[in-house]
Amino acid sequence: MSARKAAIIGGGVIGGGWAARFLLNGWDVAVFDPDPAAERMLAQVLENARAALPALSDLPMPDAGKLTLAPSIAEAVDGAEFIQESTPERLELKHRVLAEVQATAPDTPIGSSTSGYKPSQLQQNARTPGAILVTHPFNPVYLLPLVEVVPSPANNGAIVEKVSALLRGIGMVPLHVRKEIDAHIADRFLEAVWREALWLVRDGVATTEEIDEAIRLGFGLRWAQMGLFETFRIAGGEAGMRHFLAQFGPCLSLPWTRLTDVPPYDDALVELIAGQSDAQSGAHGIRDLERIRDSNLVGILRALKARDWGAGRVLAAQDAARAATAPVDGPVWHGTVLPGWTDAEGALLPLPLLGVASEAAQAALRRRGIDAPLVPVETRMTRHASAARGAPLSATVDGADAGTPPLTLRVAIDSAETRVAEVTLRLDPSDADPQPQRSE
Repeated sequence: MSARKAAIIGGGVIGGGWAARFLLNGWDVAVFDPDPAAERMLAQVLENARAALPALSDLPMPDAGKLTLAPSIAEAVDGAEFIQESTPERLELKHRVLAEVQATAPDTPIGSSTSGYKPSQLQQNARTPGAILVTHPFNPVYLLPLVEVVPSPANNGAIVEKVSALLRGIGMVPLHVRKEIDAHIADRFLEAVWREALWLVRDGVATTEEIDEAIRLGFGLRWAQMGLFETFRIAGGEAGMRHFLAQFGPCLSLPWTRLTDVPPYDDALVELIAGQSDAQSGAHGIRDLERIRDSNLVGILRALKARDWGAGRVLAAQDAARAATAPVDGPVWHGTVLPGWTDAEGALLPLPLLGVASEAAQAALRRRGIDAPLVPVETRMTRHASAARGAPLSATVDGADAGTPPLTLRVAIDSAETRVAEVTLRLDPSDADPQPQRSE
């Protein structure tokens, strides 16, 4: 059976992220981008994606598809089941590209990554307006699951559902925006926060770093796992959202923000923001920041996955679907060596290996329907080799089918054809006394 094909028009940060998302979920991908630097930039995005996306799953990813750099739009979209347009935010450019796409593939569904344009604007003078809709992702596309699916009255329900099902198949969560509106849903929030941040910097209230600290050390952590309204519901205490609204609703009339005003956008503001940003983050290259971001996102998403909450629930559902068709024997855990798993010399640390063994053991027990609460009362690890950051890892478990506890599980951790470590776990019911761990 031949792989499904997606065409990506525009291979920058967003287009490259789309290409990685489809490619690593088993689709063949054709990318068209006339920029001479497109191939290099696409390779960098794919390198990041290959190191990060598999680390979200405890089961094997599908075999990656084939990537093709097409010399023309016509060749890119020929035979494609889905087309994603990710060109710069210029409406006249998007119109030209969409017209060229539909000259070859008039009826193929086309999603646009546009952050701000409404689908009805994109559909103007199109050969087949009903085939074009907005599918707006979030960067990095290969890790963040949300995609805003925005139709217009020209799109029928069948194409919306077809595209949504296709996106769910590559691990994304389509959010159907019921009414088309400039900037859709999420970017309207981001724009409001961005405008207020610009005012705070311009007026000398805060620096770029102080604003980032306020977000990443405060409300950003709450929003990442509960969003806005659920967070505020908790703030209302036992009386809930009505109490919160009664307490803080009147504050809407206070001069807390300048969100209705736009700060003067001039060279002075640009230099102020850029200079502070350089001082804050200039020590890191963009590739380094991307890897730091991805590593942190993997950690956050896996923590949410372990709790079956928020974005982690999406990952857990994906693993459950793969587990239903996965063989009982063979590796039960797949991932990659993350940046924090190695020391200054690049050697793999022992603690992450114990974490891999624990997750693999849990996965093996779940596959066999063993749900009793078990804890490791004795752990022994023998290390055979190291593995570099980004290297693939897999874990195979023996002993999970032994029956009732106590159980002795033997976990073999491999990187490609190399045995990295073997871990023996003795598991007893949760009221057993743990014994010291041993590493060799």
